[in-house]
Amino acid sequence: MKGFCQYLEQCFKDLKQRGVVIGYDARAHPPSGGSSKRFASLAASVLISRGVPVYLFSDITPTPYVPFTVSHLGLSAGIMVTASHNPKQDNGYKVYWANGAQIIPPHDKGISAAIEENLEPWPESWDTDGALQSSLLKDPYQDIHRKYHQTIQQHCFHRELNKSSEVKIVHTSVHGVGHIFVQAAFKAFDLQPPYAVEEQKDPDPEFPTLIYPNPEEGEGVLTLSFELADKEGATVILANDPDADRLAIAEKQKRSFGQWKVFSGNELGALLGWWIFHCWKQQKGEGKASIKDVYMLSSTVSSKILRAIAVKEGFHFEETLTGFKWMGNRARELMDQGKTVLFAFEEAIGYMCCPVVLDKDGVSAAAIAGEFTCYLAAKNVTLSQQLTSIYEEYGYHITKNSYFICHNQDTIKQLFERLRNYSGEKCYPKECGSFAITAVRDLTTGYDSNQPDNKAVLPTSKSSHMITFTFANGGVSTMRTSGTEPKIKYYTELCAAPGNSDLDQLKTELDNLVDAIVSNFFQPEKNGLTPRPE
Repeated sequence: MKGFCQYLEQCFKDLKQRGVVIGYDARAHPPSGGSSKRFASLAASVLISRGVPVYLFSDITPTPYVPFTVSHLGLSAGIMVTASHNPKQDNGYKVYWANGAQIIPPHDKGISAAIEENLEPWPESWDTDGALQSSLLKDPYQDIHRKYHQTIQQHCFHRELNKSSEVKIVHTSVHGVGHIFVQAAFKAFDLQPPYAVEEQKDPDPEFPTLIYPNPEEGEGVLTLSFELADKEGATVILANDPDADRLAIAEKQKRSFGQWKVFSGNELGALLGWWIFHCWKQQKGEGKASIKDVYMLSSTVSSKILRAIAVKEGFHFEETLTGFKWMGNRARELMDQGKTVLFAFEEAIGYMCCPVVLDKDGVSAAAIAGEFTCYLAAKNVTLSQQLTSIYEEYGYHITKNSYFICHNQDTIKQLFERLRNYSGEKCYPKECGSFAITAVRDLTTGYDSNQPDNKAVLPTSKSSHMITFTFANGGVSTMRTSGTEPKIKYYTELCAAPGNSDLDQLKTELDNLVDAIVSNFFQPEKNGLTPRPE
């Protein structure tokens, strides 16, 4: 924290006028005597010892509140102490810059270098009692809570319908911070309050009802939600991760004997992207942007459904590197140019539905999804039916994503180097089994065969592996390493032209493509890779 503080002092001459916001989740770690709140207090103490004003939330908050506060108050930076959906023993923190987005180069490297140069804390940094009594300490909780919900109301377009809707929705915060904030967001939209999963609504750092506190894992995390929904007659389930920046959705299927469909992150990207564009089209009057100035974003490993919608409707679509830090910063650049950024998403159930938060935000996304559900129900349409309509209009985009576990970094390096020298030095594969490869992009080396000079447009990083293959059948597959876990991930999508509705045939072709990739490129048995646990 000392290093981060010194880096801020170098970058902001007015740091002592602007200040820094600090938020924290509900995590605790009894063996070390630490908790998110304790770490947040220590961070505040370091900054206050240097005369920097600190806006320290007096209670747990969702992660999106921190970037919102940076932008709303014009601060120099923000810190959120959280490990998101990681196992209970983990903790960490996210850093936001003055533009309201997560840090990217050069600031990430600058902060890291400053930390290495300042490993010995200032003695006064430990005086948390003194810091908590300082006039430099402010509590933004009530103001930000009120202002955030006032601001997201700008994205409520069917208030009267919301008031009268009889749709029943269940919400779970999986022992995280989300409960009171999603309830408040539903109230801001005049939606009926969602039923809360009682066993999971209060924060509990032990996550006693779950193996993994990650709604991205699907049905295993939603068992109690299914039970409550069946009891109350609810048809839709919303689930946040523990710091409430992500959102999962499940829907009861009318034609499948009461079974539940848990939407993938890409399917929700299609639904929410379509809905937000639909609402924008319905807007009238002053201040509405021209469609040529409208943008949507997604990460490079996410579905390209937004691109298909953009091509037909006339707005702009851009992809960025993986992670909301890239989408948030790109959104800020576009907005500073006078553009309108309607939506951004990543396949890991992260959605930016309101650009007042330049990061994924599971709270506003929950309220917007609630309104969307009520709108469709009034027309006797389900989310699943609407998803089918989107695919029929813009082309089916079906995905299959997974990962292998590998703890040996040498094995990982050898696997990717083999792909870069597949049939000779610096020669990428031309086919994968029976599937012809038409393009290769390697964001580790900066190679992109689609570009005239073979140089990638997106930023590259030699510290991580990431290769994308485009196939002649319309398939796209990206293999990459995880920045935080011992995993090699793969993301595969088959993009069909509008009118091709033979879904079974498309799924079979995608399955065959994935099998070919696993067999030819991963070679799991030879490389000692462990498949994702079911």
